[in-house]
Amino acid sequence: MTKFLLAVHVLAAIVAVGPVTVAASMFPPAARRALSAPEDPRAAETVRLLLRICRVYAVVGVVVPVFGFATARNMGVLGDTWLIVSIALTALAALVLAAFVLPRQAALAEGVTGGGTTGGTGADTARATARLAMFTGLFNLLWAAVTVLMIVRPGSTTGA
Repeated sequence: MTKFLLAVHVLAAIVAVGPVTVAASMFPPAARRALSAPEDPRAAETVRLLLRICRVYAVVGVVVPVFGFATARNMGVLGDTWLIVSIALTALAALVLAAFVLPRQAALAEGVTGGGTTGGTGADTARATARLAMFTGLFNLLWAAVTVLMIVRPGSTTGA
């Protein structure tokens, strides 16, 4: 049963978290392009698509920690330090996504849909997309750290 749970956990991480990290990383430059060329409907469509991918896969991504907890329970590692750190980093990544990335994406997408302006200057748009890129990078770094912890698992008996 542990192998099944672990397989579902890893597959869910790849299928759910992977698209969010990629789409979120693509969003700031796509938003800059769409806001600088409001006459290009494909640029606006791209921004809306990337936002939808991030939202949908963020919800689907809830499966990852659910199966992670089940796997950890079966493996008897719920109290291990590496797992507790991973849980904390995962919670922080979820917070960054929910509180900083998705709302900023939605605001920029609204600016694209609302006629190509966010209500500010080009400098305001540049700052908004730069901040979004920063929070997206933080989100991606947190997931990278969790991935490394899951592979290395300090103190594990895998010999790694």
